Amino acid sequence: MSGQYENASGIPTGAFRDAVYDLVAQIPEGRLMTYGDVAVLCGLAHGARLVGGVAHFGPTDLPWQRVVNRFGGLASGWTAGFTDYKLGTEGAPDGRMGHKMVLEAEGVPVSDDYIVTDFAERRWLPKNR
Repeated sequence: MSGQYENASGIPTGAFRDAVYDLVAQIPEGRLMTYGDVAVLCGLAHGARLVGGVAHFGPTDLPWQRVVNRFGGLASGWTAGFTDYKLGTEGAPDGRMGHKMVLEAEGVPVSDDYIVTDFAERRWLPKNR
């Protein structure tokens, strides 16, 4: 997956990135999508990893916490900046712990092994796609 979807540093760019931003912005509070769901709906069937790159470098005001892996697992690459921004805190942890903190603040239950416990019920797909 390279070329038209990434710049020379491997950071996703262009129309795909913009489509990811638009879709993630629509995910309702308390609902979740997978990286693969987002990729498919944005036109790149095997682009789940690219969605992760978009999330990692994307705007902090988007609800990235609502994007999880295909099993409902949390992101090991979650950054503390997102946690701080979402919770209005400073010094939050990186990784799955920070991701868990933000989801639980929205009322999403997460197990001690960082899996959304009711993922199947919370999975969301937009009706207009």
